[in-house]
Amino acid sequence: MDHMAGRTVDVDRLSHMPRGGPDASCLDRLLQTNRQEYLDRDSDAPADVARKRSVIRALDWTGQVFGNHEKFAKIALDEVADVADPRILELGAGHGGLSRKLLEWHPTARLTITDVEPASVAAIAASELGSHPRATVREMDATAMDAADGEFDLAVFALSFHHLPPPAAARVFAEGTRVATKLLIIDLPRPPAPLHLLRLAAMLPWAPVVPFVHDGVISSLRCYSASALRALAAHADPSIDVELRGGLFGPQVVVAGRHR
Repeated sequence: MDHMAGRTVDVDRLSHMPRGGPDASCLDRLLQTNRQEYLDRDSDAPADVARKRSVIRALDWTGQVFGNHEKFAKIALDEVADVADPRILELGAGHGGLSRKLLEWHPTARLTITDVEPASVAAIAASELGSHPRATVREMDATAMDAADGEFDLAVFALSFHHLPPPAAARVFAEGTRVATKLLIIDLPRPPAPLHLLRLAAMLPWAPVVPFVHDGVISSLRCYSASALRALAAHADPSIDVELRGGLFGPQVVVAGRHR
């Protein structure tokens, strides 16, 4: 567990900050990319749309099979254990699997389920979540949240934070801690560079033929280290406290909140 304060980074340096953080090694600085995942592409070409939906289905499937929905729901509910009727905002919901589990496990929680991608929002709204009495489905940008200050007890951003470049990622810290008492980010870990190389070597042969692996390789190169996360939060607002957990073999878990 880590409670160290982040380093303040100016705007220009933030734009060019390595995903491994301000003090990333030379090798770690090489292990990143600006290449888009299928999930990031705005193209309406049938092939790109099909690949994007394939990745979203695979994320939901792996979340069910490997228990990620349950693991992430437990992490989220632990953060609002002392709130009787928690108001939870899910950002970048994608398939809505986490919100389904939260609604199932907490009998009085109210969920606002959002994504920046209209097609994902439409798909979630067309599912049972769209008619759930304790759920609201809407389009929302995690970097510019259309919500009042302190409207939520918890904002959750799971497995999507790495899609954002540093300036946008810093805005998530600013906005998430504005609209919610706590911001919970759950994302892929960024391992030490030698382990990172081994992971990439195992994935690369499958990347050209399996869309999920293609996006997994790029995600691996875009995920943030602990020092980068501290720097992003410090840039967003020096009053933001950051607690980091995990991040080697399990997910990287960030709990952020402002001094009240």
